[in-house]
Amino acid sequence: MSDLSERGEVDIETLVEVIDLLREQNRQLTERVDTLEFDLEQTQNKLETLETEKADLEETNECLRDRLDKCKQETTRLDALTDAARKRSGVNKQRIEELQARELEKGAHLLTETVDHCEVDVDGDCLERIAKDDGQTYYRLPESDDPLKRGGSVALAHGDLLPIQQLARMDEEMLRSTANALPTRLAAKLWRARTDSSVGDNPWESGCKGVKEYLKASDLKHWIRRQEPGTSETYAKKLVSRTIDAVLDLSNHRVAIRKQTERKNGLEYTERRLIIPTDAEIPGEMSNVSGTGQAPETAGVHGHP
Repeated sequence: MSDLSERGEVDIETLVEVIDLLREQNRQLTERVDTLEFDLEQTQNKLETLETEKADLEETNECLRDRLDKCKQETTRLDALTDAARKRSGVNKQRIEELQARELEKGAHLLTETVDHCEVDVDGDCLERIAKDDGQTYYRLPESDDPLKRGGSVALAHGDLLPIQQLARMDEEMLRSTANALPTRLAAKLWRARTDSSVGDNPWESGCKGVKEYLKASDLKHWIRRQEPGTSETYAKKLVSRTIDAVLDLSNHRVAIRKQTERKNGLEYTERRLIIPTDAEIPGEMSNVSGTGQAPETAGVHGHP
């Protein structure tokens, strides 16, 4: 009897443990089910949100496509209008250039701002830019007088200029086509630097005691290397002499060379200077005994192929 009693107690305790274990598992399963149901609900909500966003994006995409189609249509229309306007403009420009060429050949002087000198086809393919008493610049055929006398008298005619002044008036393209030698082109640019403040790189200095302006050979060397990047110092020294010779020749020897004793770091040395005497007869420039005057700005000569 005692054995049966003990076995019964053991079975009851085991059963209780099993029941407790089942209860715990049931609780965990219930919590897991609740979690899954919550996750499912969240997923369904997200899915509904994505569906709404998808619908919105599709609607926006459709609107953008409609706008793109309209933009393409408008672009096509504007391209057609632009092309038509360009053709009309080209025809009008040709008419204006033809009329300007005729007027210039009749002796007219036309304001430079109204003339495309590269496109106007005139006899001789060369236009002269001149300054007048009214302070404005005009184009004309070389040395042609305006029959209407507009703008006052011509400040200085091309034919009255020294060769170096004529070259200095030319633009870069025409200067290259006119002067093959580099020293000649450098001489023209050097002269333009002293008479045209817009150039900006002017190595000339004001002089005194009979010298209007002067230029040191050493300063000319540095200026040449700035004008011709990549030039070696040795070649620049050679170009200094050749450029000075070109200035002398093209100015009809209105300028001169002087040697000046200089002192640097306690040592004396002699350096050449290119000088413009105050009494030099240079067309368009006033003689200045004090040597402090500045030459007036000159105009230019333009040609086209």
